[in-house]
Amino acid sequence: MSLANIAAARLISQQIAGTKFRVAKDLVDWMGAMQAQDYAMAKWAVGIRLPGSTERVVETAIDNGEILRTHLLRPTWHLVSANDIHWMLELTAPKIKASLKSRDRELELSEAILTKSNTIIEKTLGGGRTLTRDEIIDELKKAKIATGNNRASHLLVHAELDGIICSGAIKGRKQTYALLEERVPQKKRLTREDALTTLAKRYFSSLCPATLQDFTWWSGLSAGDAKRASEMVKSDFILETIDSRIYWVTHSFSFPKTDNESVYLLPAFDEFIISYSNRAASLPFEGKRKAVSDNGIFRPTIVVNGQVMGIWKRTIKKDKVLVETSYFQKPDKPMKGKVEQAALLYKHFINSKS
Repeated sequence: MSLANIAAARLISQQIAGTKFRVAKDLVDWMGAMQAQDYAMAKWAVGIRLPGSTERVVETAIDNGEILRTHLLRPTWHLVSANDIHWMLELTAPKIKASLKSRDRELELSEAILTKSNTIIEKTLGGGRTLTRDEIIDELKKAKIATGNNRASHLLVHAELDGIICSGAIKGRKQTYALLEERVPQKKRLTREDALTTLAKRYFSSLCPATLQDFTWWSGLSAGDAKRASEMVKSDFILETIDSRIYWVTHSFSFPKTDNESVYLLPAFDEFIISYSNRAASLPFEGKRKAVSDNGIFRPTIVVNGQVMGIWKRTIKKDKVLVETSYFQKPDKPMKGKVEQAALLYKHFINSKS
């Protein structure tokens, strides 16, 4: 197994190169969770794994509560299936909240303030209401809770981590919050051991080949919990060693030959790049700083044969979608043609009225 094999295999396990799914919820189920702080790009992360789908198809799944956007795993936004949100929050929220304590103290967010804020938010959203971020902030201000200096973001994150709120349906092209217990009343509960096992199996199945270090990074678990979780599912996987790193793959997985015609325009913060602590299999050293900024911004990437060969950005003007590309090395004419075809797929995803 070479680094090229690893990159090609990840395209398949992540459902980018040929998918077995047709429904957005099932795809997110398979992936476990998908990083989603850039909402527009997160929708494309789902869409590129569901050929022929449109932005509206993904938005409908979110509006219907089949897929939810909230904070879990690591302290950032993720898309997660309604099936998984309760047990995944119970497993990962405590560590995230512990990591926020220092900043909470700086912002003077005491437990009393957090409790008061949660109570107001819960009361305000009761009865199936959905409110935008600004509308919730207005309610907090009425209760004399200061929301400046990034306090509002922390108050909302805590409400998510406490299982009170999650994403609601889009309202006037704006994202909203809703009560989690109303969006997903059926709570799937798992014991801690079962949750650890499920998360590890989900990760190593959908993101393989991957290492224990990769899983620890992606899951946000402590090193001890990540190791324990992986040990409990070890018999379901084959361990391969390359460059002194141990990679996990499923027993049924067969490594593909490198596809010389594989070209994709992946979104910002896509799991193909961000799911791994070591990204050498797909991200060449010379392109690393162009694709990933010093402050942790993962830009949209041009991926050719599993390798990041450049970055792209979109501009929407009225009813037109413009895609601009920037390559690490000058591409030949055939590659440029394939990138243009990949751009057309994205434009269809955005523009389709179906």
